[in-house]
Amino acid sequence: MKITKPHAAMFASPGMGHVIPVIELGKRLAGSHGFHVTIFVLEADAASAQSQFLNSPGSDGNLVDVIGLPTPDITGLVDPSAFVGVKLLVMMRETIPTLRSKIAEMEHKPTALIVDVIGLDALKLGEEFNMLTYVFIASNARFLAVVMYFPTLDKDVEEEHIVKKQPLAIPGCEPLRFEDTLEPYLDPNGQTYRECIPLGLLYPTADGYIVNTWDDMESKTLKSLQDPNLLGKIARVPVYPIGPLSRPVDPSKTNHPVLDWLNKQPDESVLYVSFGSGGSLSAKQLTELAWGLELSQQRFVWVVRPPVDGPASSEYFTVNNGERRNCTSDYLPEDFASRTHERGMVVPTWAPQAEILAHKAVGGFLTHCGWNSILESVVNGVPMIAWPLFADQKMNATLLNEELGIAVRSKKLPSEGVICREEIEALVRRIMVEEEGCVMRDKVKKLKDTAAESVSCDGGSGTAHKSLSRVADECERHLERVKGKARGS
Repeated sequence: MKITKPHAAMFASPGMGHVIPVIELGKRLAGSHGFHVTIFVLEADAASAQSQFLNSPGSDGNLVDVIGLPTPDITGLVDPSAFVGVKLLVMMRETIPTLRSKIAEMEHKPTALIVDVIGLDALKLGEEFNMLTYVFIASNARFLAVVMYFPTLDKDVEEEHIVKKQPLAIPGCEPLRFEDTLEPYLDPNGQTYRECIPLGLLYPTADGYIVNTWDDMESKTLKSLQDPNLLGKIARVPVYPIGPLSRPVDPSKTNHPVLDWLNKQPDESVLYVSFGSGGSLSAKQLTELAWGLELSQQRFVWVVRPPVDGPASSEYFTVNNGERRNCTSDYLPEDFASRTHERGMVVPTWAPQAEILAHKAVGGFLTHCGWNSILESVVNGVPMIAWPLFADQKMNATLLNEELGIAVRSKKLPSEGVICREEIEALVRRIMVEEEGCVMRDKVKKLKDTAAESVSCDGGSGTAHKSLSRVADECERHLERVKGKARGS
C-alpha cells in the first residue's frame, strides 16, 4: 500500500492528566492535519477512570488507533515509598522494549514519535526507526522551562535555592520560589533527583517541543524559550505552543445526576470542588473543607474521595485502578449531607468534570491546579480557588493567582498544614459572592476568548493551528525524504 500521509506514534504515561491531552492532540493531528495516529497507553484496571474514558463513546472519535501495552511490574525496581513521578518514570522505561517491538511489527513505520515528559527515555527509538521525535508537554511552558534549566545549574546556585530557600532566577521568566519547586529537585541525594536530572538533559535531543499552552496564557515564558539569548539557548529546538487542548463537550448531551441537578440552579451560582484523578486529602482536611463549604452558604458540587494518611499523591495509582469505593457518610461530618442537600451535591469518587465546568450554572472551581483542570476551567470562563497538592500544581497556582489574576488561594500551601474552615469559607465567598470574584470572572472570560482564537482553524489564523501545521510540514518533508531513500535503494 502506498504511504500518502505522515504517521505519528504517541507514547502516553498512565493517568487521566496524561492520557486526555495525548488523545486530544492525536485527534487534532488526525482531524485537522491529515495524520494517521497510533497512541500507545499502559493498560489500566477496567474499572479505572482511564479505562472508562478510553472506552467511552467519542473518546477517540474513531480518528486515532489506541493500543494498550502491558503495565510492567516494577516491584523491586523502586522503593514503595518513592515519589509517584519516579514510579511512573520506571514504569515507562520498563515498557520501552514492548514499544520497540510494536513499532518494529508495523508495516508502515511512524514518521514521528511523540512522547510525554515521563516517556523521554523512548526518544532513542527515533534514530533506531528513522523517526522525527517530539516531546509533548501536557503541562505548560513554565514546567518545560524549569525541568530544562535545573540540570544546568551550578552547585552554588542550586544550594542557594534548595538549602537557603532563595528564589531561583530563570532567564527571561518569573523567578521560581522555593515553595513552588518540583519535589524531585528538593533532595540532591535522593533517588528522585538522580532520576530526573539526567532526564532534563534529554529534552534538546528531540526535534521539537509541543506545549499545551498559548501566548496569552504564558507570553513571558514562551518568549524566553524561543529566544536564543535566553532559555532558547538551552532548548535548542523549536517550541510549538498548541494549546489549549481540552475535550469539547456538550452538557446537554451527557446523562448524569450532577448535570440534572445543575440544570435546576441559577447561572454561575455553583462552586465545583474536585482534586483531580490522583489527589487526596487527609481526614482532618476533609472535615474542615466540609465545614467551610457549609459555612459559606454557597451552592456546590463536591467530588469526594476517602481520606488518606500519607502524602496527597499516595493514592495516585489506587485511584486510577478503581479500587477505593466508600460511602461518603463514613468520612464526612455527621449529617453534613442532610444539612446541605438543598444547596449542595456530594458525588463519590468521579464526576464528568469537563461537562460540569461547561455548565452555565457553575461559577467557580476549587481545584488542585492540575493543568488539564485549569484549561477546562479557562476555556469555560470559570475563576478558581487554587488548592495545589503536588508536582507542578504549586507553580500553576502561582501563575493563576499572581500572574494571571484568575484565582484566589489560601495563605499557606495545603501541603504545609490543614487549611481551616473559616479560611475556606472566606475563599469560597471571595470567588462566588464578592467583587473580587466578579473581577476574576471578567479576566478569565477574556482569557477564554484568546483560547478560542488560538485553536481557531478559520483562515488558518489560530496560533495553535499554525504551530501544528509547522509540525505537520516538517513530518511531510521527512516522509518524502524516507520515501526518496526507499526509491533510491
